Amino acid sequence: MIKSVFFDIDGTLISFKTHKMPESTKLALKKLREKGVKLFIATGRSPFAIPVVKHLLDFEFDGYVMLNGQYCVIDNKVIRDTPLPKEAFKSILPYMEKNKIACEFLELDYTYSNLVNERVLELRKFLGNTVSTFPIENPYRAEKGGTYQLCAYIKNHEEEEFFENMPGCRGVRWNPLFVDVIPENGGKGMGIKTMLDYLGFSKEEAMAFGDGGNDIEMLEFVKYGVAMGNSGENVKKSAAYVTDDVDSDGIYNALVHYNVLENK
Repeated sequence: MIKSVFFDIDGTLISFKTHKMPESTKLALKKLREKGVKLFIATGRSPFAIPVVKHLLDFEFDGYVMLNGQYCVIDNKVIRDTPLPKEAFKSILPYMEKNKIACEFLELDYTYSNLVNERVLELRKFLGNTVSTFPIENPYRAEKGGTYQLCAYIKNHEEEEFFENMPGCRGVRWNPLFVDVIPENGGKGMGIKTMLDYLGFSKEEAMAFGDGGNDIEMLEFVKYGVAMGNSGENVKKSAAYVTDDVDSDGIYNALVHYNVLENK
């Protein structure tokens, strides 16, 4: 029996094409709530960035796995709080400065950038009204602590050298333009485990929906990991089931496939 379902936001609940939640997804959430299923967001976004899309979600979730698992909240109670280690910034900040790497620094209630370049502008165009613009700040602010994640605008082939300069951290990627930087022991899978342990639920009673590289760990962790049809091949391979894309009733159809919901 499915007791909890975790949803990524971008490309899963909200379409990259329309920047809206499909009506079939809204109906699925309503029916799951009526069945008493606990419903959660699992996102790379910070608490600061959730309000940007909250009006698009138009639904009150039971809890949030945020910052790719580093900050988890249920019933307004924080049950996981793991920022990036302060010592991780000693080498990476001069490295980014030298190589002119654009980066966003995510704190709980504030996000700032070190600079804006063409990759940043390209991503803003792609994400439309689901992303904010951020003020430019001195990145050495991160040495004081309280930074939970970086969004570093580097491509896949640039990652190895980047992480040689940031020990204790690793990357998860859902877009070719940038990588989410998290602690080595972080990730959405760990965030979901924390949430399930708190509730006393097992991973065999959990389902997760995602479409990006940062969703792979959570799709592999729960028994019912569902990749959206608009996912990359690496994400699809990690899932127990591949559904239709977000714009073709993918979430609702997967719930019907698993007999969680009946046909509309």
